[in-house]
Amino acid sequence: MSQLSFAGHTVIITGAGGGLGKAYSLFYASRGANVVVNDVSQAASQKVVDEITKAGGKAVANTSSVADGAAVIKTALNAFGGVTILINNAGILRDKGFKNMTDQEWDQVQLVHLKGAFSCTKAVWPIFCKQGFGRVVNTASAAGLYGNFGQANYSAAKMGLVAFTKTLALEGARFGIKAVVIAPMAASAMTETIMPPEMLANLKPEFVAPFVASVTHPDGPDASGKIFEVGAGYVAEVRWERSKGAAFKTDASFTPSAVQEKWEQITDFEHAEHPQGLPDLDIPGIFAAGSKLSTNAQASSEIRFDGKTVIITGAGAGLGRAYALVFAKLGANVVVNDVNEKTAKSVVAEIAKAGGKAVASIASAEDGEGIVKAALDAFGGVHVLIANAGVIRPNAFAAMSEREWDEVTAVHLRATFKCAKAVWPIFQKQKFGRIVTMGSQAGIYGLSGLANYATAKAAVLSLTRTLAIEGRKYNILANTVAPTAGPLIGLAQYRFSASDHVDAIKEEYIAPLVGFLSSEANEDTTGGLFQVAAGWIAQLRWQRTGGYGFPVNKPLTPEAIISKWSLITDFNDGRATNPGSTQEAFMQIAENFGNEADDSAGGSGSNSSDASSPYADPEDSKLVAEAKTKVEEPLEYHYTDRDVILYNLGIGATEKELQWTFEGDDEFAAIPTFGVIPQFIASGGLSLDWLPNYNPAKLLHGEQYLSIKGPIPTSGHFVNEARLMEVLDKGKAAAVTSIVETKDKATGKVIFENQSTVFIRGAGGFGGKRVGKDRGAASAANTPPQRKPDAVVEEKTLPTQAALYRLSGDYNPLHILPEFAAIGGFDKPILHGLCSFGISGKHVVKTFGEFKDIKVRFVGVVYPGETLVTEMWREEDKVIFTTKVKERGTVVLAAAAATLVNAGAPKAKL
Repeated sequence: MSQLSFAGHTVIITGAGGGLGKAYSLFYASRGANVVVNDVSQAASQKVVDEITKAGGKAVANTSSVADGAAVIKTALNAFGGVTILINNAGILRDKGFKNMTDQEWDQVQLVHLKGAFSCTKAVWPIFCKQGFGRVVNTASAAGLYGNFGQANYSAAKMGLVAFTKTLALEGARFGIKAVVIAPMAASAMTETIMPPEMLANLKPEFVAPFVASVTHPDGPDASGKIFEVGAGYVAEVRWERSKGAAFKTDASFTPSAVQEKWEQITDFEHAEHPQGLPDLDIPGIFAAGSKLSTNAQASSEIRFDGKTVIITGAGAGLGRAYALVFAKLGANVVVNDVNEKTAKSVVAEIAKAGGKAVASIASAEDGEGIVKAALDAFGGVHVLIANAGVIRPNAFAAMSEREWDEVTAVHLRATFKCAKAVWPIFQKQKFGRIVTMGSQAGIYGLSGLANYATAKAAVLSLTRTLAIEGRKYNILANTVAPTAGPLIGLAQYRFSASDHVDAIKEEYIAPLVGFLSSEANEDTTGGLFQVAAGWIAQLRWQRTGGYGFPVNKPLTPEAIISKWSLITDFNDGRATNPGSTQEAFMQIAENFGNEADDSAGGSGSNSSDASSPYADPEDSKLVAEAKTKVEEPLEYHYTDRDVILYNLGIGATEKELQWTFEGDDEFAAIPTFGVIPQFIASGGLSLDWLPNYNPAKLLHGEQYLSIKGPIPTSGHFVNEARLMEVLDKGKAAAVTSIVETKDKATGKVIFENQSTVFIRGAGGFGGKRVGKDRGAASAANTPPQRKPDAVVEEKTLPTQAALYRLSGDYNPLHILPEFAAIGGFDKPILHGLCSFGISGKHVVKTFGEFKDIKVRFVGVVYPGETLVTEMWREEDKVIFTTKVKERGTVVLAAAAATLVNAGAPKAKL
């Protein structure tokens, strides 16, 4: 396509004195735009302007605070007579652990990020509406999407901008205004001290600017209302994914214990949905499902709150009142907070009449310290905070006043911060606390007429996720609930006749979920987002496309972005992931660091060739058939009992398990998954550069199958022979399965067979097979039976686990290098997938005995210090298993199974 020109456009870029803002300014100017370079630093903004004008471009400086949006926009009108594009980029950091975060540090960040974006957008909105064209780009971050340690203020503000953007997109559609939100990762002055120069080069802001240009051009793709993660040449779209959830009968049996009983169903994403806006629920269908139930099954132990004190803000009416009554009924001491003295005392009286205990706290929810004092004075402690207080000031964005914005963000967002801050030291000291905050569908999807409310509710979500991250080690769990309740809300929002079902959308039917999440029975769920309506509960999480990685050794252009748009936004090609933290989000970006385009001619070099391959397939394309004939040189591998011990230690063997850690033990042996170690270099060394658009940075390890053909010696000299086994064209990706036979060099006997499947994004389109053949145990689906596991083994990994595993040959810097961790907010390295594989294999051995083969699919990551939970089902001679991270509830190994050597032996003799 021809080069996109911005001639005739005026672009305002806030925070443009350096970093991303400077990169945006230079890029737009290079494409013909008039640029307003906003920055509070006169020197920095003028320097950028001078650079633009020296190159023949047009730019002016503005040094107004972004909170004074009118002054920023006035500069554009005075200098260029109009404005067509606004990039809200200005930001500051005031990082600090939540316990020590001051009100000033909170308020300053909200002012610049949230109020600044509101103020500048509000100032350009009438101009955009009048001219029938406008583009707004808001800047979120991974910390906003996932929460991040030490960044409660920043995370909240950045997530608020997501719902703000979605609302702008909805309201601006009829005026030709489009709004996009990006979560960029780019080098800045703040990261220069923690990243080596080569890493900074990969994260340069110039990899973000072309994407922003592509979505703001009149001829660019329609990205309005969408979220994108961008950095190091990698671009992907992010959306909400929701579990199918569980239905409950809306009667007296709908209790916190009933919620606990169905928790696995609530959090099961196997049949996930992807709602994009309101209405997002099939309310009649929910009613129908609930009405079929005779009653709700209960967990074995009733959930109660005897001796616990619960603070509920905004509890004088509506949801808050419903929560207060339910907690009191379950034995809690209740602090009923509300600004309305009459309604608060009425709820207290209602509780007392029913035999419960409650006191009123008449105060703004922003007075967190005063509310907590009321709890301490009356009951001597506090254990649960339900941050429920809220106000609604609906108005079209064009008419929304600054006061309406401030009031809503103060009551919803700042009040949640203040109350959480007040209970935090108490929760930390007693090593227990539960926080449940109130989100909303508006905060999830955006909602016309509620830009202020949607922004505040989204910001509360990421504040809560950061509290979950910081509080976990103190047994402080924090979750967000997005309720739909009340006849007016339910009928207006979903526009259906529900006269027979008004009871089902009562506020009291939100309380069971809130009760479970805030109870001692909830030991693990934290940082979650849940929707609840009419007796139905589901969980939401992020889903990210496989995206596209552009070469980091070539300048990125908007035209290149547009040419790969279908790949960037494809959620259905089998490459989508579900990152749950800044660390996981960063991993895929880091994978693109080594993505360098190779313009040189020639093939892979010195491979010899056979006329045929033992894995030849008539369905293979010519390209694949030729590649299969290539034979790599065999690779030798020597090891001793020392290497066996190092491997066993690397996957968690202890000093008490002498059969694995003491070479003099009568039963000294390698844990069977050791079989992946001798072949590792051979399988990774197979040439794949014959694939179209092959780039190793786009390679993902998908599955691993290990077959043990003979006794595993405790020392040996092996030869590894590697071949291509199967290559599938997945359209936008290639799936390549290699096979490595590890043979005893002296006898030639095969000891191990490994089949490794990798996915190479962007390398499809070469023709041939699309569906693989049945390879028996190596390709089995291994779906767990519909019953509780026959055995469950938990193992807390060591903080040094990644470092230990390196001693078996893992040289990936993501598993050890602190600089890699620091970029994405990692506190510690990431475990190699084959380390998790080995730990789970060890669990199978300890529970059911030796196995002769094992297969897994890698679907998530593990961080050292986290607890792995292996759930196992015995099915004749096969043990099907799934491995999860306990702390995050994330599945890391799926479609997994091991075939037992002795099906009759119930357990190994260990």
